[in-house]
Amino acid sequence: MRAMGNWDYSIFWKEALNQLKSELTEQEFAMWFNMEYETSLESSVVVSVPSAFYRDQVVQRYQNQIENTLYDLSGHKIGIVFEVKTRKREEHPAARESGDHPENSGSAARSAPVARVIQPVPRENHPQLRNDYTFENFVIGENNSFAANAAIAIAKNPGLAYNPCLIYGGVGLGKTHLMQAIGNLSWKERGNKVIYITAENFTNEFVDAIKTSTTQKFKNKYRTADVLLIDDIHFLQKKNETQEELFHTFNALYDASKQIIFTCDRPVSELKNLSERLRSRFERGLTVDLLPPSYETRCAILSMKLEQRGVSIPQEVINLIAKNISSNVRDLEASLTKLIAYFELTKKPVTLEVAQQQLRDSFGSPRQKNVTVETIQKVVAEYFSLSYADIRGKKRTKAISFPRQLAMFIAREITEYSTTELGIEFGGRDHSTVMHGCQKIEERLKAEPTLEMTINKIKELIKDYNS
Repeated sequence: MRAMGNWDYSIFWKEALNQLKSELTEQEFAMWFNMEYETSLESSVVVSVPSAFYRDQVVQRYQNQIENTLYDLSGHKIGIVFEVKTRKREEHPAARESGDHPENSGSAARSAPVARVIQPVPRENHPQLRNDYTFENFVIGENNSFAANAAIAIAKNPGLAYNPCLIYGGVGLGKTHLMQAIGNLSWKERGNKVIYITAENFTNEFVDAIKTSTTQKFKNKYRTADVLLIDDIHFLQKKNETQEELFHTFNALYDASKQIIFTCDRPVSELKNLSERLRSRFERGLTVDLLPPSYETRCAILSMKLEQRGVSIPQEVINLIAKNISSNVRDLEASLTKLIAYFELTKKPVTLEVAQQQLRDSFGSPRQKNVTVETIQKVVAEYFSLSYADIRGKKRTKAISFPRQLAMFIAREITEYSTTELGIEFGGRDHSTVMHGCQKIEERLKAEPTLEMTINKIKELIKDYNS
């Protein structure tokens, strides 16, 4: 069998995929090896991928690994050429098993009773979910690979793999995106009944149901879901009756093997005013966290956003944004939106100098400077004429405890560290110690208005520390 010329590397390609499949996780392979062999050239294999973004991600992550595997198999260098090729939606797996194929249309097929499964018509977009919140639009990096792969596994087997699932992390790190990606896949490809709601709206609906004597209707709505997605459960603190209702809804769904997914801005262990039995339900399954994206991931996110919007800016500008904005995806996107608006409104190209000028305020924010806890500790120590070791140490004298609590409070404000992570940074303390320290500062702020001036001054010193 020959392809173009005398070369046919399809056998090597197939075997390379088999080897890579054994080396990667099932979720990772399913996510990134959605490629199809097209043809062979003299020294390369041509494969098709569904989008330019997909191509760029595969090139960055796997091209060297694929080419090395091909070399080991063939004994000579075989490169990879990626073609972007939009594909039609694949036939639903259920239809392939139903006997609705020409090869199954013979007399034996007609005479034997066959369980026929009708291929579902592609569903419209879910009314509660954003249609752009999909796995294809979620850039996987070191900060989120565990959470993303878990989400993919859940979407493929809702109610069976990792149930319940709690995704936590700071603002703008992709919690809602990942949750809704599960919902979109479950809705469109599996035909599940998916309900997405924020904890605040869940509470409001429950209160309204009590007022209008429609609590049974409320229960029926949520307890018949195949996949229930509840965003921002930290809002449920102090909402005792809502917690009670969610507890019973959780039990009904869990006992029926229905998938339940929650998001929160911190680990459940850090939530105050939450009933112990509901807390235990949240922690029963898989808990995954999202951290601020790495530099490489930030570059990939920016490139994807630009491709989606059909805009091109110089790579050096992308690198500049990724270097200076490390907090979260929302801040990255906000900076990109500003530059795109500049280009569209002024019709002038976005140069490195333009980007530095337009984004100077964003770059100047201490939250965008990738501030470390160590920097905060050193600045606070110097401000109060203490040593770095004093701030991290075990001494509890008043002269040290207050600056230490202040450092904890500032770190909680301008970094994405959880209280658990901050406890580790402050000499291996428990997260409750950090929470107590932050509460003490909050109380003093109410009683001592001048303390806010001190905090702002320290924040300025932190911003200038590395400049």
